[in-house]
Amino acid sequence: MQKVLLIGAGKGGTALLKRLSRMKMLKIIAVVDLNPHSPGMKLARSLGIFTSTDWKPLLSGQIDIVIETTGHHQIFEELMKEKKKETIIIPGSIAYIMYQLIEEKEALIEKLQEETYIQETIFNSTNDGMIGIDVHERVFLFNKTAEKVTGIHKEKVMGKPIQDFIPTSGLPRVLKSKQIEINQQFVLNNGVSIVATRIPIIDEKGKLYGALSIFKEFTEVEHLAEEITNLKEIQTMLQAIIQSSEEAISVVDEKGRGLLINRAYTRMTGLTEEEVIGKPAEIDISEGESMHMKVLKTRRAVRGARMKVGPNKKDVIVNVAPIIVDGKLKGSVGVIHDVSEIQMLTTELNRARQIIRTLEAKYSFDDIIGESEEMKVVIEQAKLGATTPVTVLLRGESGTGKELFAHAIHNASDRKYNKFIRVNCAAISETLLESELFGYEEGAFSGAKRGGKRGYFEEANNGSIFLDEIGELSAHMQAKLLRVLQEREIIRVGGTKPIPVNVRVIAATNVNLEKAMAEGKFREDLYYRLNRYPISIPPLRHRKGDIPALCAYLIRKINQDYGRNVEGATDEVIDAFMNYHWPGNVRELENVLGRAIIFMNHHETVIQSHHLPSLEVQKERKKINIIDHTNNATLSELMDQFEEKIIRKALEENGFNRTKTAQKLGISLRNLYYKMEKYNIAKHNTQKFS
Repeated sequence: MQKVLLIGAGKGGTALLKRLSRMKMLKIIAVVDLNPHSPGMKLARSLGIFTSTDWKPLLSGQIDIVIETTGHHQIFEELMKEKKKETIIIPGSIAYIMYQLIEEKEALIEKLQEETYIQETIFNSTNDGMIGIDVHERVFLFNKTAEKVTGIHKEKVMGKPIQDFIPTSGLPRVLKSKQIEINQQFVLNNGVSIVATRIPIIDEKGKLYGALSIFKEFTEVEHLAEEITNLKEIQTMLQAIIQSSEEAISVVDEKGRGLLINRAYTRMTGLTEEEVIGKPAEIDISEGESMHMKVLKTRRAVRGARMKVGPNKKDVIVNVAPIIVDGKLKGSVGVIHDVSEIQMLTTELNRARQIIRTLEAKYSFDDIIGESEEMKVVIEQAKLGATTPVTVLLRGESGTGKELFAHAIHNASDRKYNKFIRVNCAAISETLLESELFGYEEGAFSGAKRGGKRGYFEEANNGSIFLDEIGELSAHMQAKLLRVLQEREIIRVGGTKPIPVNVRVIAATNVNLEKAMAEGKFREDLYYRLNRYPISIPPLRHRKGDIPALCAYLIRKINQDYGRNVEGATDEVIDAFMNYHWPGNVRELENVLGRAIIFMNHHETVIQSHHLPSLEVQKERKKINIIDHTNNATLSELMDQFEEKIIRKALEENGFNRTKTAQKLGISLRNLYYKMEKYNIAKHNTQKFS
C-alpha cells in the first residue's frame, strides 16, 4: 500500500481527498494546509487523518507519494529539492486524472467479471457436459453436467492434466491432430456411456488454444432421438434457444435469405421479423459487406468483422459460421456484438491520455523510425545535442520529422520534467506573434486582458520552446528573438521591465537560411546564434531503406485512427514506394497509405498496388541534365541548382569520400563542407572520410 502526503486542503484538495480516501491501494498519512480550518483539514480530522500546517517535517518519514494541490510553483520546486529519492511528487490535476483512469479501469474489470459470470452461468445451465483443456492438457472448463455425469468434483480437476482422472480421454488426441471428432461413443471410468463431440480450439490465424469435449449420456441421446421425430419440433427447440439468448442472432438459408432472428437482434438493429425474414442478407447492413454472403461463398467462418447495422447505424462486431449438414451447406448463423459502449470508454481514455500529453513532449528517440546509416548518424547527433544547453537548429525539408526530433531532444534533456512549448512562427500573424511569444502588460493595446498575459517564453521557463518555421520571421521579430538568445531575458509588449528566462531554444526551418541571409531577408547575427548546433534531417528519398519499417509503423497508426485491421503491404507496393522520389517525405508517405486504406474494402487486409494513388516514378538520369531555364527562376537560383547537382554527382562517383570529392572539384575541403550544409546534402554512409 502506497503512503500518500496531501499538500493543500482547499476546494481541489478536498475533492481529491474524498476520492483518494476510498482507494484501497493508497493510504493518506497526513494532510497539510496553512489554514487549519480549511474544508480539507476538517474532513481529514473527521477521517482520523493527521493534519499539519508544515509539510517539511513530514517528508522525513516514509512517504511514497506527495500530491501537491496548491498550484504554487515555488512549493512544487521546494518539494522537488527536499524530497527523498524514492518519493514521487504529483501535481493535483494529474492525480485527479489518474484517479479517473483508475475508476474507469475498475469499471471495465467489473464488467469483465460480470461477463465471465454470465458465461459460467450459461455453461452450467446446459444439459450437455463440457470439458475443456489447454495446450498443456490441463483442465480449464468443467461444468456441472460434467460433474454429474463423471461423478468427479470440479475442484479436484481444475488446472490438472486430464489423464489424472480420465486416462482414456480422447481430448489429448484431438489436441495433437487438430481434427474434429463428432458423435464418438465413449465409456467413462464409472461405467457411464456417453456420446461426445471433441473440437480443437483454434483462432482464425490457426493458433491452437486447447480442445473442448461436449457430451451427453448415451441413454439421454437415445431418448432425444425418440422425442425429436420431425422438423417442426427441431425448429421449435432451436427458436427457443435462440430467443433466450442475450446475444443478437441472425440465421439465413443457403441463398442468403433471412430465416430466423431473435428479440435481442430486434433490440439492437431496430429491425422486425417482417423486415428481415425472407429478405436478402444485406437488408440489415448500413455500412460494410454482408458476412453471411461471404461465409456462404467461402464455407469458412468469419470472426471479428466490423460494420454498422440497422437504420440507426449501430456499430457492431459480428461472428458468422456456416451451417453444414451431412456435408451440404444449409445456411449460416451470425452472432452480433454491440461495441458502442466499449468505444465510448476507449474514447474517454484516449481523451484523458491527450490531456496528460499536453503537459509534456509526446515523443522520444524510441519513436523515431530509422535504421539507415543516414538516420543513425542524425539520431546520435541529436542525442548528443540533447545533453547540452546549446540552441539546436533542425534543418530539413517539409515532412521529414523536425518536430518529432524536437520532442525527442527535450525528453532526452535535463529539462524533460518542465514544459515543452511548440510555436509555429508561420501560423501566427505578424501582429500577434510578438505578444504571443513575449506576452503583454495590461493596457498595452486595445483588447488586452486585465493584468496582462504571460508569453510562450515565460510559460516555457526552465523548459524548452520549439520555434518551427523560424525562417518565416520578419526582421522586427528576428531582432526581438536575438535579444532573448543573447541576454536571456524578454520584455513584454507595452512593458519596460526585463524578465529573465531560462529557456532552451530548439528551432526548425526548411528555408535555405544562407541564401536568405545573402538576400538580406535573415539577420546574420541571428543566424550564427541559431546555427551553433545544426542538425540536418535527410529527406526520405535519401534513406529509402527505412521505407518498409515506416510503412509498418504508419499502417498501425492509421489502423488505430480509422478503426481498420490492415496487416501490411505487398512487395509490389513496397517496390513502388522505393522507386518514388517522395517530395513530401514521410508526411506524403502517411498520406498515400491513408488514402489507400480508405479505398480498401473492409474485408481486405493487405494493401495492393491498385489501392495506391498514381505515383510518378522519378527515373535516375545517367547524366546531369542542363537546367530548364524556361521557368521563372533567377540566374542565381539556376546556378545554385546546377551547383547542387554537380556536388551530389561528384560525391556519388567518389563513394562519398569528401577529400577525393573536394580534390576532383578543385575546391577546399572546408568549402565543400559549407556547400554540403548549404544544400542540405546529408551523409550517405558512415565510411571514414580521410
